Amino acid sequence: MVDPRAGTPATDADLVDVPQLVTAYFTRTPDPDDPDQQVVFGTSGHRGSSLRTAFNEAHIVATTQAICDYRMGQGYDGPLFLGRDTHALSEPAYVSAVEVLIANDVTVMLQGGYQPTPAVSLAILTANEGRTSGSGLADGIVVTPSHNPPADGGFKYNPPHGGPADSAATSWIADRANELIRSGLSAVKRVPWTRARGQAHDYDFLGGYVDALPSVVDLDAIRGAGVRIGADPLGGASVHYWARIAEQHRLDLTVVNPAVDPTWRFMTLDWDAKIRMDCSSPYAMSSLIARRDEFDLCTGNDADADRHGIVTPDAGLMNPNHFLAVAIGYLFGGARPEWPATAQIGKTLVSSSMIDRVAASLDGGAGKPLVEVPVGFKWFVPGLIDGSFGFGGEESAGASFLRRDGSVWTTDKDGLLLALLASEILGATGETPSQHYADLVARHGRPAYERVDAPASREEKAALAKLSADAVTATSLAGEEITAKLTEAPGNGAAIGGLKVTTESAWFAARPSGTEDVYKIYAESFRGPEHLAQVQEEARSVVAAALGS
Repeated sequence: MVDPRAGTPATDADLVDVPQLVTAYFTRTPDPDDPDQQVVFGTSGHRGSSLRTAFNEAHIVATTQAICDYRMGQGYDGPLFLGRDTHALSEPAYVSAVEVLIANDVTVMLQGGYQPTPAVSLAILTANEGRTSGSGLADGIVVTPSHNPPADGGFKYNPPHGGPADSAATSWIADRANELIRSGLSAVKRVPWTRARGQAHDYDFLGGYVDALPSVVDLDAIRGAGVRIGADPLGGASVHYWARIAEQHRLDLTVVNPAVDPTWRFMTLDWDAKIRMDCSSPYAMSSLIARRDEFDLCTGNDADADRHGIVTPDAGLMNPNHFLAVAIGYLFGGARPEWPATAQIGKTLVSSSMIDRVAASLDGGAGKPLVEVPVGFKWFVPGLIDGSFGFGGEESAGASFLRRDGSVWTTDKDGLLLALLASEILGATGETPSQHYADLVARHGRPAYERVDAPASREEKAALAKLSADAVTATSLAGEEITAKLTEAPGNGAAIGGLKVTTESAWFAARPSGTEDVYKIYAESFRGPEHLAQVQEEARSVVAAALGS
């Protein structure tokens, strides 16, 4: 249910107490036997609030030591690139991490200010160019909880491939970190900050990223068409990047809100009346949407700039699925002639089936290969590295794609890149991305898509994550014959940690939440909102029957 205050400006009562938050980081000690106070890596690292004793100094020094132990075991002895976003807890966690890294003789590369996730991924790949194994391999850490509320902190590890670490790595790191906490941090090495900072190395993340942009985006098309861009960093790490991009590449680009404030007092409230830097939310993006007529195109990014939001004068904020479909149609429809003809399209299995229809229509109807993977950007990493994936994108407004010559750009989500692509599409075609999506609807139909939550106990969530397709006995869904029951992704055979059921014109997927006692139901229908509602209702029954509840 949407809160009545959603989309309205935050008030003083909504703001986090930053001194209290930082004090709790240093003074609260986690209980190693409390699951809510342990190190737990989700799809994007460990996240939590110091006020809930879920993101505190003990967590970060233990996790950093665990990363040092992991990289030593893997033989990674090259530099480690360290980035951070603008959350209040990112600064103390960043300091804690450097103190531990230097004590473990790690060569730390950092830069003053803030470094978005894609800049760290690019730095890792640049350092590892020409290396696939052996000594000298670089990796990285980004201190960020992404779009989470201001009271949260986050900490994620990117191994030498530059993208999110896989579950084998994160499980090992989390287990080791919790072991270190349980033993009182006795095995954690650490030196004082003044000594640690003096031994760290400066690295120009900003310059390296901005200098390389012409290799991946047609900035000439944007500049030549005079596209007027309004870029909103939403108080995040992209703030100085957008200013530098505008200046260096001579774009008509205005940073509409250059403010950085760890309380995010300038934000409008999200659907649940919380401050959340979600650039895919029409409520969080209300202030930028209100300015859409001032520019040809407006864009937003979350706190670490791995997500994108696209706002057009004619349609407002685009649904992330809509823009992914447009981006794929444009890139694979002739805009990247140097890409390998065999380059595949990567999508998560909860992304819109409009992407499937667009992929099938490319090359004069011969189609381009589409690979459907589980939720998580990590599944796109190998394909982006070797060029077999031209594009990888997920429904939560995260994507990346190859350079114009077909070589790898980033292997983590790049919100700045996708925002610039929206301007390239407008500059090169004369139509906004939302106008392109209207063309796709005219050709392929209009899907209705929504994600809702349903209550589930911890036991039910665990059962759903391990569900077998044989447990689903239903033969029809919302009046249509079921064509597939999936517990493994068709693109790579990996477990999806849930269930997907498809029909000719609709589908639903159910996955347990990693943080709440609910499971998420993603659903889509090409037969309209009423049919979608029927799909959602029957999805709950199908899942309940499969779980025996």
